[in-house]
Amino acid sequence: MTKKHYANWPKDYQDPSWFTHDRFGMFIHFGLFSLAARHEWIMTTEQITPADYKRYFDHFDPDQLDIAGWLDQAVEAGMKYVVLTTKHHEGFALWNSQLTSYKVTETPFEKDIVQIFVDEARKRQLKIGFYYSLIDWHHKDFTLDGLHPLRENQFARDTKGQRQMRNYREYLKGQITELLTNYGPIDYMWYDFSYPHRDWGWSKGKGNPDWDGEGIENLTRSLQPHILINDRLDLNRGVKTPEQYQPHHPIVEDGKPVLWEACQTMNESWGYDKYNANWKSVDQILKMLVDTVSKNGNFLLNIGPTARGAIDDLTKERLDGIKVWMKKHERSIVGCEPSDFISPLDCRLTQKDDRLYVHIFSWPYRHIHLKDLQGKVCYAQFLHDGSEVFIEEFDRNQVITSTETHIEAGDIVLKLPVIKPDVAIPVIELFITDNRP
Repeated sequence: MTKKHYANWPKDYQDPSWFTHDRFGMFIHFGLFSLAARHEWIMTTEQITPADYKRYFDHFDPDQLDIAGWLDQAVEAGMKYVVLTTKHHEGFALWNSQLTSYKVTETPFEKDIVQIFVDEARKRQLKIGFYYSLIDWHHKDFTLDGLHPLRENQFARDTKGQRQMRNYREYLKGQITELLTNYGPIDYMWYDFSYPHRDWGWSKGKGNPDWDGEGIENLTRSLQPHILINDRLDLNRGVKTPEQYQPHHPIVEDGKPVLWEACQTMNESWGYDKYNANWKSVDQILKMLVDTVSKNGNFLLNIGPTARGAIDDLTKERLDGIKVWMKKHERSIVGCEPSDFISPLDCRLTQKDDRLYVHIFSWPYRHIHLKDLQGKVCYAQFLHDGSEVFIEEFDRNQVITSTETHIEAGDIVLKLPVIKPDVAIPVIELFITDNRP
């Protein structure tokens, strides 16, 4: 499927075919908020002033930083692209920006983390994405609004007229230029985020006019013409990025599919949060991955390394579970698209050319019925071990009903063992042909 088919992808945008092929990526949230370890929005939720927040800057020293290990985990889990938070809403730059002293090279750690990330990703042939926040609660010219940590600070409210968004816009563009000039080819620019719909009475949320979304888009594409851009510049185009939400059906606009990516955490925080115990299980995560691809989307799964730069044990457990499943089932995800065939109850279908993949979310008793496939399947097997699955076919014009079965005309029936295979989500691979003798 090429770019011309997508409702939210202008004709002069770059070809997104690598993105729709790869399907699975790793999101990495890392910054000063990792030291606080209680959600990446802590600066605003606890209304911490920039002066008080500086304690995290002064003590930022991830002595166990293991970016190579993070990316090894991504590769082993079947992920094909990685997106790093180069700057989150707190305003801290993970690279050696020449436009601010609020950057990683001025901390005790001193090294350019973006450079390390890019080098390690290229070694592993991973596509590279940069997350960059349009919000900056540290910058002196970022105007106050209802999300700003200083929103109830009387002095800041009294002097808010001294803040000039035009200066901040130049700063944004300057940092974006650095990121897209100093690190070679970048595949994906993940901007975050516009909120013009918010209204607190005394202030309104920010969007395209505040950032100059068109200007940022033009700058991005002029520096890296091949790059993908997400949808958060408030321009109503780009990769659609629902987060912590799984659409109930494929996303379509004006009768055309939408290029989209489901963004999910493992618990309820993006940054490292030692207090959040609401962890998704391996099975839940894998089902979201499969469900997303079956609906023509990509899946971007987040990790939040600790302040010392390591992946915590609960994250490792989930990555390990994903690795086990993906090692045996990757070809039902990578390079796959939705299928036009009707999915059986409690299943999801993906397809790659003449291979149809039936992902079984709830193990049935002995049989799965598939519609409109009579005479079109020449072989079936479990994907995890390649063992044959037997197929029953019947008169395509006859409904069969008895005390033991009910089979609709045109159905085929897959005969299954009573006991579910020992994998999180069993997958049956069907070999499709319309030229069967």
